[in-house]
Amino acid sequence: MKHLFDHFDPTVLNMAGLRLLSATFELTAVFLMIHFNSIQKAVLINASLAFVGPVIFIFTMALGLMGIAGDLSFSKLALIGIGVFLILVGVLK
Repeated sequence: MKHLFDHFDPTVLNMAGLRLLSATFELTAVFLMIHFNSIQKAVLINASLAFVGPVIFIFTMALGLMGIAGDLSFSKLALIGIGVFLILVGVLK
């Protein structure tokens, strides 16, 4: 099994793992909403996803930026960081 993942970049695998974790949270939320069958509980579950999504996004972007930090100039990294910040401001406001 170890040889299966040898040709993948470790940073890409970690980023994909975080996205898989996020998808697991989303699917768990779906089943919880169906299980409780209550609008109030569904709204509460959805609100918790609104917190988890940006956190996963931040960690995934941070991993990606650390992985490419050596390949990009400081100005390009700063522009990417500003872009991520603006996405978060747009989502959270």
